[in-house]
Amino acid sequence: MTNLEKFWKAIMTVKSNVELTVNGDITSQDDFDNNIMWNTGVNGDTAIQSSTNPHSDITYAKVKTEMDKL
Repeated sequence: MTNLEKFWKAIMTVKSNVELTVNGDITSQDDFDNNIMWNTGVNGDTAIQSSTNPHSDITYAKVKTEMDKL
C-alpha cells in the first residue's frame, strides 16, 4: 500500500465523508498544512476550496496515528 493510499484510508477513519484534494504526498506536518485543499462548500457546479483546514477534529497527528496502523 502506498503512503497516499494510507493517507486516504486514515483520513476517512478520522472523519468519513470529508472532501479534499491532495497535491503530492503527505508525509509530514508541513505537507499536511500545505498540500491539501479542503472543500468548504459549492458554488453551482464548482467546489469552494480553502488551504485552511476547517475541521478541528482532523489533525496531522490523528491522521499519522491511523496511517501508522496500516
